[in-house]
Amino acid sequence: MTKPEHTTTAFNRTATLDSTVAYMGSLMTFLAKASETDGRFALMEYYTKPGNEPPPHIHDREHEMYFVLDGSMRFYCEDKTMDIHAGDVVFLPQGKAHAFNCTSAQVRTLILVAASGEGSVGLDNYFQTMGEATRSMSLPEHATTYVEDTPERAIKACHDNGIYVMSKEETRIALPQYPGFGVPVR
Repeated sequence: MTKPEHTTTAFNRTATLDSTVAYMGSLMTFLAKASETDGRFALMEYYTKPGNEPPPHIHDREHEMYFVLDGSMRFYCEDKTMDIHAGDVVFLPQGKAHAFNCTSAQVRTLILVAASGEGSVGLDNYFQTMGEATRSMSLPEHATTYVEDTPERAIKACHDNGIYVMSKEETRIALPQYPGFGVPVR
């Protein structure tokens, strides 16, 4: 019996300036990148606040799971609305429309994305493309968010990484409980 060839190596990582980017008013720390796991999964720590949420979207390549460390969020997936608090997990299957809103002043969560087939996950590469170097582990002040940014750059980066950004009409049909992009949730 021969052992299968593995290209990955053991590693450890801490949330530091070198492993973190500023991303649309939030911070994204890469704890494990797809490039380090043979494309099978990526693990990120996401630190954000209301108003920094992404638009509704669909992942073509990966399942997504959030584990909330601090704060609370409301997730929308198809006709489901799920209120998630510190210590809770939400699973969002590949190919399903979803969105979320932060429902506390700040949110810190782990995001695990796992490949749903033979391909590689793309979400961590999307965040690396959209992010920029940060000088602080505090949330950026006066940062451009999705609501304020022109959508072309994000839509292209999403497309390149297997993520589809939904139109308002598609969102209205696929996520009937979702209040609308950029609408604060109380």
